[in-house]
Amino acid sequence: MHEYAAAGGLISYGPSLTGLWRQVGIYAGRILKGAKPADLPVQQPTTFELVVNLKTAKALGLTVPPSILARADEVIE
Repeated sequence: MHEYAAAGGLISYGPSLTGLWRQVGIYAGRILKGAKPADLPVQQPTTFELVVNLKTAKALGLTVPPSILARADEVIE
């Protein structure tokens, strides 16, 4: 959920939208090939992303630990 941090949120962690759309495409392909939607299993997100907004942290007077920054998929400066 990169959009929340990009809009000014401090930190966002959630499923990767790219990964979700990829799963939607795979499902659509299965349905177009004749699979019944009711027969398809429920899918869970498999990729997640952590985004840290350092501009917001600075505005709030917070210091983000280096261990969090090292794990982040994206850091907004």
